[in-house]
Amino acid sequence: MSDGIPFSKGHGTQNDFVVLPDPDGALDLTPERVAALCDRRRGLGADGVLRVVRSAALGVDGPEWFMDYRNADGSVAEMCGNGVRVFARYLQHAGWFRTGELPLGTRAGVKVVSLEGDRVAVEMGRALVGPESVATVGGREFPGVAVDVGNPHLACVTDTDLAGLDLTVPPGRDEALFPNGANVEFVAPARGDEPVAMRVHERGVGETRSCGTGTVAAVVASLRAAGRAEGRLPVDTPGGRLEVTVREGGASTVLHGPAVLVAHGELDRSWWETAG
Repeated sequence: MSDGIPFSKGHGTQNDFVVLPDPDGALDLTPERVAALCDRRRGLGADGVLRVVRSAALGVDGPEWFMDYRNADGSVAEMCGNGVRVFARYLQHAGWFRTGELPLGTRAGVKVVSLEGDRVAVEMGRALVGPESVATVGGREFPGVAVDVGNPHLACVTDTDLAGLDLTVPPGRDEALFPNGANVEFVAPARGDEPVAMRVHERGVGETRSCGTGTVAAVVASLRAAGRAEGRLPVDTPGGRLEVTVREGGASTVLHGPAVLVAHGELDRSWWETAG
């Protein structure tokens, strides 16, 4: 009988994840193992790791399932909007979620997911707008606003050609305002209900093809810059299109988008042991 460690690989608009089913919390998921798994040369390659674990196994009160999310560098993250959709898709694949709504535990609180055919909707909760600030890319300053979506963001609304931004290095930001780092989004202004373009640099990862919480922050900032407190906007990321609904001035937000599982397999046990 194989002693390998089961895994799945999935993505939400090309923001990709290794999914580790660990209902009873038996895996020793060290930062080193996470970083090795996410490395695109020595591991499977991903923007992060989703551990599927029961809340009770972690000693956490709340819904049955808890999304234990880790960034590609091994650091712990509060929330991941694309990841929680892939997490829900895995639960469906495993037969642990079939229809209706399902509450999931995260470090940013309980999130309720529902299936919409090949898409998943996530009640993301409140998007809290904070102080205005500035991001710096290539010596150029981009005005933005802090937005908390359970994790920290600096969303910059700009008419600049987003394709020309160099996001291979982290954008400069106010470290006093963001002592634990931040995801930085660059988003086009809202023009009616037309799609807006976005790029994002995620803390602990680098530029990613998409970011769910970042999309929510970007839409909140884009609507705000247009003098709007609510609305629903499609967002075109490099990895595909998402949609965000903002209600009650940001007190309620919903992220809609695809979630795809692309592979299932086993990690070699000896690789796992040496990676940690």
